[in-house]
Amino acid sequence: MSRERRSGWLRPRSWSRGQTWLATLVAVVAVVAGGVLIAPELVWDRFLWHYFWGPVYADANNAVCAAMRTGGPELLYSRSMCTTADAETVVAEPGYTVVSEIGYAVTLVFFLAGLLDLLDRLDVGGSKRLFYALVPFGFFGGALRVVEDANDAIPQGADAVLGYPWNALIISPVIYFTVFFVTLAALVLGVRGARRGVFDGYDRPLFATGAAVTLFTLGLLLYFVPTSLAGDVPGAGFYPQMTGLTVGLAAVLAVGTYALVERVKPEINAGTGRLGIVVVFGHAIDGVANVLAADWVNAIGIPVEYGPKHPVNRFIIDVTQSVQPAWLSELIGTSWAFLVVKLVAATLVVWVFDEPIFEDEPRYAVLLLVAILAVGLGPGTRDMLRATFGI
Repeated sequence: MSRERRSGWLRPRSWSRGQTWLATLVAVVAVVAGGVLIAPELVWDRFLWHYFWGPVYADANNAVCAAMRTGGPELLYSRSMCTTADAETVVAEPGYTVVSEIGYAVTLVFFLAGLLDLLDRLDVGGSKRLFYALVPFGFFGGALRVVEDANDAIPQGADAVLGYPWNALIISPVIYFTVFFVTLAALVLGVRGARRGVFDGYDRPLFATGAAVTLFTLGLLLYFVPTSLAGDVPGAGFYPQMTGLTVGLAAVLAVGTYALVERVKPEINAGTGRLGIVVVFGHAIDGVANVLAADWVNAIGIPVEYGPKHPVNRFIIDVTQSVQPAWLSELIGTSWAFLVVKLVAATLVVWVFDEPIFEDEPRYAVLLLVAILAVGLGPGTRDMLRATFGI
């Protein structure tokens, strides 16, 4: 049997890095599982459940918090009950803590290392085609998160889009793993199909899969929100002007930024080329959606009030409000500076990815750019679609 036949659709490479990654994963799982068996109260109740699963469990059930009792976790729906329970037992609240954020950051880096090795073995990602093929998955992640927002908006007693435990798959941070594995499955199947001659290449079926799951999610929202939430949730409905304005303005700003940079300092775009337009576009989606939702939502006909959720956004708005004249704030709002920061930051990131990076480590560069795009496009899509559906 030939070497090519034995290796199948995987490129024949050294398995040392992959074996090391897999061995590390198995070792960590074994240590954690052993800890749960040996000291369940310490490892599970006071660490894993308290910082990681408990917050997701409470969020998935729209509870203020969840308290770990002797017979299992109990959902609590008032702040006073959570405060009382905090003195008695382990309490988990929806959201992040310093411990959980560190844990998720380490996990992200670990899985990115494994993904980089997988791309190397599959012999993909060496060109910018992978970047373009993954763009729809950024929209998919944001749209999927809005499904959970719709779940949260459902009046008590009404049917949810997804019930527990399935809705836990689309709650932060679990949703990042959900989108990651959907994307990974689409990539592997696309590569396998291309190697077997089913497709001309892996990039087009990968792009098509991302577009398909995004459209399916949008269709689910388009069906569910107007039929199940409109009338029961104030403002819920369908306001396509939000999506149209956000995408349109973001596209104009991205192309305009690229053209301006090409005229003033073309070396900034030398490494990424037109790929840089997509990076700036993704972050422009985030900036424009925030500006429209914070300052112009009523002006464009959406009867819902929104405010900044992230500390950085809130800080920029507060600083702008403190230095900007009141009459100007009334005229143009106070969130425009966030959009400027997003455009400048995205342009600086594009500048970092010069030609030598793509020549020396093309897969690493493409993977990092995908992650950078997702940081802007995912949250921006969520903010855009929340306002589009008034939830």
